[in-house]
Amino acid sequence: MLNISHIFHKHYKPSSHPDVVLIGAGIMSATLGVFLKELQPSLKIEIHERLGVIAGESSDAWNNAGTGHSAFCELNYTPELENGEIDASKAFKIAEMFEISKQFWAYLIEQDYINNPKSFINSVPHMSFVWGENVDFLKKRYAVLKEHPLFNNIEFSDDYNQLSEWVPLIMKGRDKSQKLAATKIKLGTDMNFGELTRLLFQHLKSLPDVSIYLNSEVDFIEKNNTNNHWQVEVNDLNTKQKRTIETKFLFIGAGGGALPLLEKTEIPEASGFGGFPVGGQWLVCKNENVIEQHAAKVYGKAEVGSPPMSVPHLDTRIINGKKALLFGPFAGFSTKFLKHGSLMDLPHSLQVNNILPIISVGLHNIPLTRYLINQVKQSPEDRLNALKKFVPTAKIEDWVLEEAGQRVQVIKKDQHNAAKGVLEFGTEIVSSADGTIAALLGASPGASTSVSIMLNLLEKCFPEQLKSPEWQNKLKEMIPTYGKIMAKDERLCKTVRESTCKSLELMPN
Repeated sequence: MLNISHIFHKHYKPSSHPDVVLIGAGIMSATLGVFLKELQPSLKIEIHERLGVIAGESSDAWNNAGTGHSAFCELNYTPELENGEIDASKAFKIAEMFEISKQFWAYLIEQDYINNPKSFINSVPHMSFVWGENVDFLKKRYAVLKEHPLFNNIEFSDDYNQLSEWVPLIMKGRDKSQKLAATKIKLGTDMNFGELTRLLFQHLKSLPDVSIYLNSEVDFIEKNNTNNHWQVEVNDLNTKQKRTIETKFLFIGAGGGALPLLEKTEIPEASGFGGFPVGGQWLVCKNENVIEQHAAKVYGKAEVGSPPMSVPHLDTRIINGKKALLFGPFAGFSTKFLKHGSLMDLPHSLQVNNILPIISVGLHNIPLTRYLINQVKQSPEDRLNALKKFVPTAKIEDWVLEEAGQRVQVIKKDQHNAAKGVLEFGTEIVSSADGTIAALLGASPGASTSVSIMLNLLEKCFPEQLKSPEWQNKLKEMIPTYGKIMAKDERLCKTVRESTCKSLELMPN
């Protein structure tokens, strides 16, 4: 790559010197921005977003699953091992992370930073629903989860009448001889992360020394080795004017657009990372009578050989105060890294240091490739048949196919073989050794665990400040369980849940 640092430094004088620059106006930047202003109010922060709106990509309600991923119903978080045992470790971890998020959101309500919690979070039961041979799996999963403090309110039933009370729409018209079972947790929630993001930015905008720039695209990123700061060139898409800013700390929270920006930094920690884009689609119900017959988030089990992203679910949503019903997800393929991105995103992300891991992942994930091909080939009748497994009485005229967001799955080098790649289905923070820059890559369950992810970022990038009594005390004020493990303390779990449910106006445990 041509080294143009001497040109960059010679011709571009920074127009501003914020302490922190956040790229992307999604839930991650919003969360980090609020954290930093609470911990150190004197910080000067700039946020730059290429779109003309806040939360226009992955954080938007229609682009995000909105489950409030807490592992209550997601069966892929509790795989069955070869010896027949259920591994619930990931479920326990994610459940605790979501409780941490709820504590932070409750703090925002208690401080009057946000007025109405129901604008972004609402009680909606979380259920797992299976049939046939998967009933035995669900029973074993239930037996493991019910013994854990975070799941001890889980209910199980394989009784037709009980299931008909829980999910009448799913049971209507179903064969009574079919072997069925479900679990239910009333403490589940529906999240509108788009609205939460907008509320967080609204709060940030009211604070001193916070500037938010929309239609502001980052063109170039480079380290200034003389002072260890980062120089960022931004382009105003309305005026076409370019300017340069210099900052002590840079966060790239641009969703699917984070990888191309991370590659511009040329930090060694970013070497070998690649991305695999996967589009999403929903069947959205347009019949109000059908919508009113269902009031739960019901997750099934993915077909054998299908990736975790394919887990089918019938999803009650509350979007802008109105109840909605979605079924999916159905996958689509595009080389875009963002819904409003470019078809050249994937080709432009290919580099010498990541091409082998990407090829390796492709060769070792044939089922994923086959799944995507089959999804793209699906007809409306195929999608209706998938829906009928959940809603036997479904009619094609009641549902319409809508585009969801783009997600980019992380590809990285195998730790034991740099020529091989590993496909990750979670999120990952990539940060420089000196902690002056960090980027967030990956997808689900990112938004739901955004608070824990940003706490992890603070540990990586602000280790000294984090040790100070001021930061420690403030973090414990915002998150009462900070430094503790709820999963090991049933009384603490119960107390904290009662408190957050009250503040967030949720159904009690």
